[in-house]
Amino acid sequence: MVKEEISEFEKQRLANIAERDALLKKLTMEAQSSGLFPPKMPKPAAKDQSRSKKKAPVKRVKEETPQPRRMSSRLRGIAAESEVAKRKAEEENEALQAAERAKRVRKSDNFSFNEMVVYGQKLSGDSLIGVDVVTKGVAIPYQRTFGDDDVQKTTDKDLKALRKEMNGLKLWEAWEPNRIKLTPERIYSMTFHPTESKPLIFAGDKLGHLGILDASQEKPTSIKHEANDDDEDEEDDDPDPVLTTVKPHTRTISAMHIHPSKPTTLYTASYDSSIRAMDLEKSTSTEQYAPESTSSDEPISGIDMALSDPNVLYWTTLDGEFGRHDIRTKSKPTVSTWQLSEKKIGGFSLYPTQPHYFATASLDRSMRLWDLRMLQKNKSQDPVPVGEHYSRLSVSHAAFNSAGQIATSSYDDTLKIYDLKAKGISSWENGHTIPEDELGPDTIVRHNCQTGRWVTILRPQWQQNPQSHIQRFCIGNMNRFVDIYSGAGDQLAQLGGDGITAVPAVAVFHRSKNWVAGGTASGKICLWM
Repeated sequence: MVKEEISEFEKQRLANIAERDALLKKLTMEAQSSGLFPPKMPKPAAKDQSRSKKKAPVKRVKEETPQPRRMSSRLRGIAAESEVAKRKAEEENEALQAAERAKRVRKSDNFSFNEMVVYGQKLSGDSLIGVDVVTKGVAIPYQRTFGDDDVQKTTDKDLKALRKEMNGLKLWEAWEPNRIKLTPERIYSMTFHPTESKPLIFAGDKLGHLGILDASQEKPTSIKHEANDDDEDEEDDDPDPVLTTVKPHTRTISAMHIHPSKPTTLYTASYDSSIRAMDLEKSTSTEQYAPESTSSDEPISGIDMALSDPNVLYWTTLDGEFGRHDIRTKSKPTVSTWQLSEKKIGGFSLYPTQPHYFATASLDRSMRLWDLRMLQKNKSQDPVPVGEHYSRLSVSHAAFNSAGQIATSSYDDTLKIYDLKAKGISSWENGHTIPEDELGPDTIVRHNCQTGRWVTILRPQWQQNPQSHIQRFCIGNMNRFVDIYSGAGDQLAQLGGDGITAVPAVAVFHRSKNWVAGGTASGKICLWM
């Protein structure tokens, strides 16, 4: 094989390389010997390779003395600790759940107010109430949408006068709203006592507490203590309002009612499936209606009574039922119930002047008008309403006034007013029905009803005995106001004031006086008079 000869150019290139390598090696050795150059570092490739390969864990063998063959706890006669602990945990969990269920079971006993007091004043006398009582657009958050300018622009003389009167209502000056905590939890229902001698307010909350406030009380004059060496910074006394909170129910108080002919009795309805009567004069509470078994769950959503009959209770449930009971007898056959809806009935009310008619509002998006005479006549048939109207979303409440109007609130952000008197309800015969296209609302008002999870559902409430020919109702406003509207849908006022830190979602009118109260999710109230 013939060996290839290297060209002169290649020979020179190789010689240059060898000379350069020799020079670099010499310089490196000299630098290392003088300490100017660090020792040679390991190659990066080797380092990366060491990272990519995980070292196998070194198993440490623990030297132990030989043990006897493992045997089960049962064969060794020892109870397994894990089984004992598991059984104990299960028993404790069952006991805890049983205790929680017991808290929610209604109390069927009769008891006095002092036995129900949670906080506040206990009763020193026999009576809780004194002798004098016995004798239009969705708003920007927190921005007012109705005020003095709207009042001044009003051309109708009567409407303008009423607007001035309603806008003239002022917050109770004795205490700021954030200091009037009437219940421990969120307020679900409220009512005024019908007396005109003083504003007496009742509020029910989520856990069955009932708060009672006499707003005729005056704030005591502050007493300034003399400064001394021990207490130089002592402030003036500033007592909270006197109020009483009791707990007659074990679950949410959803509705309450005081019949004007029985002013000493407050009826409260609850999600614990019971209706109780509280004697405000004798300071006792008795159960008026409840299912036979305490394990039956029939949450009551509304309660009402006919003006002409103070002895019959009417109610609705979250299961879509409507009930009637004569409280003069304890006999269960006197209780009549009808299934009016497959979904919950959120609210209902009787027509005051013709109480055989009543309206219901349901989660199934309907407002229905019923005739009690037809329900009683056709007990074996499915109930048929006199008429019905559907909204785009669920209807929260249907409130009747004495003029034959129904006001509803709905999650489609509307307030609807149905004028049944104009449709001839006073002349309807037994069995009369009306098609849906004729039962539509006469007035629709835009109103934000998106309360969410933590605010009580907004419901309209009429003033049942207004002192003028103009009907009016109130409803909570998500911008921390209470709105007042007329029966024609005209806004009369927007009540607010300093110190209102939450939405007064539960708004109620006094029966005849221009007093308005609003309850919040923190159990506090606002009062305008």
